[in-house]
Order: sequence, then structure tokens, then C-alpha cells
Amino acid sequence: MTWSATARGAHQPDNTAFTQQRLPAWQPLLSASIALPLFFCAGLAFIGLGLGLYYSSNGIKELEYDYTGDSGTSNCSVCAEAGQGRAPPPPCSCAWSFSLPELFQGPVYLYYELTNFYQNNRRYGVSRDDEQLSGLPSALRHPVNECAPYQLSAAGLPIAPCGAIANSLFNDSFSLWHQRLPDGLYVEVPLDRSGIAWWTDYHVKFRNPPLVNGSLALAFQGTAPPPNWRRPVYELSPDPNNTGFINQDFVVWMRTAALPTFRKLYARIRQGNYSAGLPRGAYRVNITYNYPVRAFGGHKLLIFSSISWMGGKNPFLGIAYLVVGSLCILTGFVMLIVYIRYQDQDDDDEE
Repeated sequence: MTWSATARGAHQPDNTAFTQQRLPAWQPLLSASIALPLFFCAGLAFIGLGLGLYYSSNGIKELEYDYTGDSGTSNCSVCAEAGQGRAPPPPCSCAWSFSLPELFQGPVYLYYELTNFYQNNRRYGVSRDDEQLSGLPSALRHPVNECAPYQLSAAGLPIAPCGAIANSLFNDSFSLWHQRLPDGLYVEVPLDRSGIAWWTDYHVKFRNPPLVNGSLALAFQGTAPPPNWRRPVYELSPDPNNTGFINQDFVVWMRTAALPTFRKLYARIRQGNYSAGLPRGAYRVNITYNYPVRAFGGHKLLIFSSISWMGGKNPFLGIAYLVVGSLCILTGFVMLIVYIRYQDQDDDDEE
């Protein structure tokens, strides 16, 4: 035996059914009697599921209001004009009044929506420091270069939280009031702001740095807030379990959206006399108008929405299933016609 034969034999796999691919196998032979029923059954299943999803989505009730303030379309136009070209814009307040002719079935979710805001921009999406957001003291003092130009302040202090995503944090706020009968006074509707972020984000990805002498402010000492923020990160909320990097609104904002028009959850309405929903009557939403959107041609919307077993309103999913199901059935009919036509030709050839 030569050296080449010996080397070649050493690299050959074992002579087993598995390594030599001699295991029993099943290779389906797709005949017309098998393929056509599969297409028709799949099409009917997709259409049935699509109809369920589509009608479930249409059954979700929504109430939305564009409070951008373009061309006097809302009473927030004064705030929009006051903040034009000023960063950050001055504090301003406006209101939206509306009436419900019937019960708005609960639980009710309150969202804000932004349009023409490209959170999926690559440079914007990487402008963050995940180690800093996880509470590492070293990352707190030395943000990554991807955060530039929001890495260091004008005074040379590290910015916490750093990056363009944190700097553009949505900071409008809302309160809901219900007109009480018969005295006509407005009472505040409780908004549940807890649990609006993803569980994995709040409990795993985001952590505050270790406290210094029991103080979160001392832990952030020597850092600066982002340029567009009016207060440091440790003052986002008076609740010690909802401030700093674990603030619910901040965590929700840091999960970037895939499309330029997106919604983010602001609060749930499910407490007190409003656990079953919003009763009929007059309401007022007080809006603290802080966030500028006219510079990039965007719009701000406030949305009240109910949910179903499939989540929020999303007609696209039902339509997609209906389209795929219809294509399956159409393809099945085309294959059936072709099969019948060429089967007759085969019979004639055999004769």
C-alpha cells in the first residue's frame, strides 16, 4: 500500500450506514392527487385565519388626536409656534376635549405616535452604550465612541445616558380628566404607568449603577445629562424604583422602532372606576407640549385604544393571510386545469 493510499484511507469516514448515507429515507412523490388537495386546504386555512384576524382587528376601538399644531388644526398650535427653532423648546401646555357617546370598553391603552421619525437609521440605532445602560461604573465614566457627538458634554464630562437615542427622548406628558355629573367638575382618571416596558428590558438589559452612600445622585456625580434634557437621569421620577436607567418611559423609548411611523405605550387605564373602560361623558386631556417634531416634518398623535386576543389594531396581518390563502387557491385551480388538459393529451397519446 502506498503512502497516498494510506493517507486517503485515514481521512475516509467510517463504513456505517449513517456516515455513508445509507439510512432508510422517504422521498415523497408529489402527484396531482396529493399536491392539489394540499394547496386547497392550505388556502382555506389561511383564508379562515385571515378573516378571523381581520375582523378581530376591525373590532378594536381607537380614538386618536393629532396635536402637532400645524396651521391652527388644534389648540396646540400656539405651543408649536413657540417652540419653532428653539432647542429645547420652552415649556407649554394645551388641552384636547372630547366626548364619548358610549362606554369605551376596557382595558384602555394610551399610546403616543410619531411620524416621519426614522429610529431605524443605522447611525442613530448604534448611538448608545449598552454597558453603560446596564449600570457598569467604568462605562458610566467612559462612554463608547459610537455615542459621539453625544459622548461628552461641552465641559468634557461624560454624558449619561449617552447617544442620540437617549438625547431624543420623548418628553411630552399627559393627564386625563373626566367631567363628573351632575356638578360638572373634572376628576382625574388614574393612569397606570407601571409595566409599560418589556420585561426583559426592564429586568435584564437596564440597570442603575451601584448606589454611593445610598444615593443614586452621587452614583451619577461627575456626569452630565444629554443636551436636550432639562434634568439629569436620576431625577426622571420621584419613585426610586422608576428613575435613572430603569425609568419606564426611558426604557420604552430606547427600544427603537423599525418603521418611521410608530407607537409607544404611555399608560394603561384599568384602575378604580375605570377598570371596565371609559364611561360615556366628557373628557379632557391636558398635554405638556415639549417635544418638537415640525423640524423634521413629523406629527404627534395621542391614541386611546382597546385590545383583542391578537393585541392592538393591525389589519395588515389579516390582509396578508387573506392574500396568501387566495394565491394558494388560485394556484391550485391553475394546476388543476393544467393537469386535466395534459391528462387528456396523455390519454390520447396512449391510444
